[in-house]
Amino acid sequence: MPDDVYLTREGLEKLSEELERLKKVERPRISKAIGEARLLGDLKENGEYDAAKNAQGYCEAKISELEGKLSRVRIIDDENIPKDKAFIGAIVTLIDLDTKEKFVYTLVSPEESSYEEGKISITSPIGKALLGHKLKDEVEIQVPAGALRYKITKIDR
Repeated sequence: MPDDVYLTREGLEKLSEELERLKKVERPRISKAIGEARLLGDLKENGEYDAAKNAQGYCEAKISELEGKLSRVRIIDDENIPKDKAFIGAIVTLIDLDTKEKFVYTLVSPEESSYEEGKISITSPIGKALLGHKLKDEVEIQVPAGALRYKITKIDR
């Protein structure tokens, strides 16, 4: 049986909107492109038709993937998660012990991760290393570029 997919309510809404967009906007757009490409003649040497069929395959695979994830969603309920430790849903403020640079990350599931938004997956090297740690803990994290040393200065929900 596939694993549960842990999401915040915001993450659930985002995945649901993406599924809706794929079904109601992309699927019809691709279907129209396939129809128009068929009118261009021989399908064996028709680049537009091949591109549209490839786009259709990708779209259908993505729809299937999202439907599978959404069928296994478990909403993260902050009430049952300790507020003094870094767990999924926590907003963790860190200080790099070497550079004194400040970082703020929200620990999320892989489906919600977005580096640009400061949301890191609990399965990433940094996310894994922070899990379960408390305020003022010092954490050494092995990443491909070497070792990072952080101190947790704040944990919010």
